[in-house]
Amino acid sequence: MSRTRTERLVNLVICLLSTRRFLTAAQIAATVPGYEHDPEDVRDHEAFQRKFERDKAELRELGVPLETGTASVFDTEPGYRIAPREYALPDIPLEPDEAAAVGIAARLWQHAGLAAAASSGLAKLRAAGVDVDPQATLGLEPMVTVDPAFAPLTAAARDRRVVTFDYRTRDGDAPAARRLQPWGVVCWRGRWYVVGHDLDRSATRCFRLSRVVGAVRVTGRPGAYTPPEGVDLMSHVARFSGPVERTGRATVLVVPGRAAGLRRWAVGSTSGPDGDRLVLPYADPESLAGQLVGYGPDVRVLDPPEVRDAVIQRLKEIAARHDEVALSGGAR
Repeated sequence: MSRTRTERLVNLVICLLSTRRFLTAAQIAATVPGYEHDPEDVRDHEAFQRKFERDKAELRELGVPLETGTASVFDTEPGYRIAPREYALPDIPLEPDEAAAVGIAARLWQHAGLAAAASSGLAKLRAAGVDVDPQATLGLEPMVTVDPAFAPLTAAARDRRVVTFDYRTRDGDAPAARRLQPWGVVCWRGRWYVVGHDLDRSATRCFRLSRVVGAVRVTGRPGAYTPPEGVDLMSHVARFSGPVERTGRATVLVVPGRAAGLRRWAVGSTSGPDGDRLVLPYADPESLAGQLVGYGPDVRVLDPPEVRDAVIQRLKEIAARHDEVALSGGAR
């Protein structure tokens, strides 16, 4: 299945989960990205109908309980929806390594374009007067995209292109420029790392993505180098990172019913009128901040100051990166 079709199906599911009434094909076409067409053009409308029929069949084959019905007795055109009670999964017990794999897959699934399309679709539903259930898609928890270096570094590793970036060490005062032939990007103990050949040091090095400052710059032509045969990226990262000791404790305030991942991780929890206070173990404030910013306004750091400052710094970097992308887009 192509990425475009996958995104369209996911947005269709989000759309149909978020409404309390049946939506007609015309309403879905006006809401879900990928179904845009001119209904007055016979051939264009027939193409949409074929696409929509294929997508409905695909969802049903995947086990999605797609219901057909009408919003009232006066409606002549059938509509569609997904009942959350039928779509919800029972509790699934996972071993720690299985849960970790699911977590990594979920983080990779998050995509800025998909998130924007989903939000746009829900906004269109509200604008059209459709009653949207804000709780229906809590399982698809929106997260702020973190580690902006992930996409350019994975693309450079795929294309075998040299990159340069500014990198700050744990004890360093100011970021230092690095030139790297990236071999690949891997996740180790909840953190993302790029492994490759450091051109300035003529040695294998790995870098934590959360410590990359500013934009990753691609230089040179594609296919400029060849990684070593059979290189084990995980082994390099494991030797570099060492054991993780989570001796720190951070207190965060969480919106009730949100941030399920943090709740499972917490070693203490109390409820109050302003939200739920969770106590989280952590190894270093920077790593914890990288995870907390992913929950956006649902989570606020109360203590200690070093974690709160690290979160503020990460948000500033994300905002700066967003401004860079906006300016580069506006210059074209």
